[in-house]
Amino acid sequence: MDLVVIQPLKGRHCAECSQGPLPMHLLEFNAPICLDCADLAHLVFLPRGSAALTRRARGASSLCAVVVRFSRRRKRYERQGLLVEEAALARAESACLADADARARRRERDAVRRAAEDVRFTASLAAEILRLFPGCPPARAQDVAAHASARGSGRVGRTAAGRSLEEGALTAAVRASVRHLDTEYDALLMSGVARHEARARVATVIEEVLASWSRPAP
Repeated sequence: MDLVVIQPLKGRHCAECSQGPLPMHLLEFNAPICLDCADLAHLVFLPRGSAALTRRARGASSLCAVVVRFSRRRKRYERQGLLVEEAALARAESACLADADARARRRERDAVRRAAEDVRFTASLAAEILRLFPGCPPARAQDVAAHASARGSGRVGRTAAGRSLEEGALTAAVRASVRHLDTEYDALLMSGVARHEARARVATVIEEVLASWSRPAP
């Protein structure tokens, strides 16, 4: 089990030595303990960002701790980096410098591969949208597919259902596009109408557009 060190949103004082406010602390029996009292003050902070450096520093350090901070927006603790031994970090940095070119080339190859995968997946998504809604303009289907499948977006195309081309997920993506582009939904929101009320007002228009797209274009 990892040792966990907290970067507090508000400074706290050590329950043992009263030092503070603390930039980092452990919790022992729900009380903050400074790194000095926790025998971790000799460790150095490695911010998150480089997976290779983090992996190597952690492997080379006989003692390490995960550093987290609470996100008010996401309502959860999020990883900020590691505390590792200084010598371990130095060895990890040297190893990363030694094979930096090889890792850069691998990243380039991976980026090209992912881009090709994304093009194929977006094309499959657009084709399935047109199968479900043959009356949908092809350019619109392509736009919906590209928007829904953007890597890292968390949108419906990136969910398990979306990647499996499930009808419900694709219909939801098309419905969202119609809501924003073919109705007054966005204007209602901007005028202060509550989201649920705005959705209710445009529901009929959305169903009419989807019904028309469910039939092949003349």
